Amino acid sequence: MTTGNSPEKKIRAGAVSATVWSNEGTSKTGEKVEYKTISLERNYKDKEGNWKSTNSFRVNDLPKAKLVLDKAYEYLILKEGDTAVAMQSTQSVQSDEEEIF
Repeated sequence: MTTGNSPEKKIRAGAVSATVWSNEGTSKTGEKVEYKTISLERNYKDKEGNWKSTNSFRVNDLPKAKLVLDKAYEYLILKEGDTAVAMQSTQSVQSDEEEIF
């Protein structure tokens, strides 16, 4: 069950954008959990000149969609890596293993 979410980051390439959402929910065991989702959309103007958004993409939008999704993935992986490094630095036990992301 999701209790709420907020946009964490928006990545745009022209009319195409990917938004990273930070979500909080409750696991089956009742623990609070945080997870990320990504939404993808294209903005356009309708016949009256009003801005609209859609989840449908034209062939020419696909390279931009790929780009913003790659950047969103990169953002999440780098952020996850920063969190792992911060957690490792607070541990008192040293390890000889090298972690490569």
